[in-house]
Amino acid sequence: MLSLTTPAPDARFRPRVPPPLREPMGLFAFLRAARANPITTWMADHFTMPVVAGEGAMGRVTVVSDPDLIRYLFVENARNYRKDDLQRRVLAPGLGNGLLTAEGDEWRLQRRTLAPIFNARTVEGFAPAMNAAGARIARRLARRGGQRVDVALEMTRVTLDVLERTIFTHGLPSDPDALGRAITRFLEAVGPIDPLDVFGVPAVVPRIGRLRARPAIRFFAEVVDELIERRRRLMRAGEAPQDLLTLLLAAQDPETGQGLTDLEVKANIVTFIAAGHETTANALGWALYCLSQDEAARARLEAEVDAAAGADGFAVADLPFAKAVMEEAMRLFPPVPFMSRQAIAEDRIGRIKIPRGSLVMVAPYVLHRHRTLWDDPDAFVPDRFHGAARAAIPRFAYLPFGAGPRVCIGQSFSLQEQVIALAHIVHAVRLALPADHAPVIPLHRVTLRPEHGLRMDVARRH
Repeated sequence: MLSLTTPAPDARFRPRVPPPLREPMGLFAFLRAARANPITTWMADHFTMPVVAGEGAMGRVTVVSDPDLIRYLFVENARNYRKDDLQRRVLAPGLGNGLLTAEGDEWRLQRRTLAPIFNARTVEGFAPAMNAAGARIARRLARRGGQRVDVALEMTRVTLDVLERTIFTHGLPSDPDALGRAITRFLEAVGPIDPLDVFGVPAVVPRIGRLRARPAIRFFAEVVDELIERRRRLMRAGEAPQDLLTLLLAAQDPETGQGLTDLEVKANIVTFIAAGHETTANALGWALYCLSQDEAARARLEAEVDAAAGADGFAVADLPFAKAVMEEAMRLFPPVPFMSRQAIAEDRIGRIKIPRGSLVMVAPYVLHRHRTLWDDPDAFVPDRFHGAARAAIPRFAYLPFGAGPRVCIGQSFSLQEQVIALAHIVHAVRLALPADHAPVIPLHRVTLRPEHGLRMDVARRH
């Protein structure tokens, strides 16, 4: 277990979350709860046992929270496990067959082709653009000093600004706020678990959520088609900027020299926009919420960013505590609360038999709060990720970006973006949660977001 001596336990902030269940739910109660907010269905045993297996509404499900067994699942025997049908049914209609949903050889080709785009040098090269977006949101919030703002919405704006500056440097063909709203509508529509999917009803039977998502899906398609056509014209004229969109369109598989098909290009652009922007915006919102409830951590971070501020913005290397704050926020509120796989062939994980076709689940929301892995797991303690303590965390005990071959390809991009944006915001303003704010409770809608939004009071610092 990871142990810490500071801060004192009685001074730690413990965000409010749904309490684990002591008794299992009946089938219909489970389906109602899973549709309303899936994180309310976790049992107390999931937070104390290394493996929990049983039969339920989705057939046999094995939940794994042992780091060594997770390594086996995601690395050592990863080829025996694929994305399950439920995930693909929910996400593929909107995100297409990109990295997030593709399988087998198609996924491997896409991964090889796209990996060079997110190498360390390329990501570091985007720091000036991220600093520009961070400075812009800081100015925007500073102008709102003395007012109340929707922090969740503002974080959506800064992450979309980063996308425009790094992926689409000639701008998006529509209002970024309209794109942000479409992303939110899509995830809210497809996020609730549909009983028809749980029981494997054929996809030809309409789902209410997917019907509601269709306008957002059409909007994505129109935006992406226009982006691609506009960029290809610039590439033919030799005038295209070397941003992620150009790199994506020009990418080739290093083994075969093959590029991505038009459908694969479109699917991955939508994935970068929807999945990448949404998860980063939520992580920033949760970090700012936690800081508003922990005066010591907020003061320490303010001192760090004030000392690190330069004419050109911030460098991540100068912000170790800011990085620790973001990592701790993603521990408590992981952007993707659970990951599931379906066994291709019969297997054994530890002493547990895994039947062919059954689900195996790793839930970062559970794993990151597991009683055997973390000291005071429900408390906000950024020092877990600061200095030597960070190196003591087992690799497969902390999975905000997944693990193994399917680890999020944009993880270094996202973390760099988060740290730089957080530094600009904290340097410029102090955010406080009003006393009359509705309870801030995590709601699982594909990603993890505050159920009642996050409206906070702004005070200028400089």
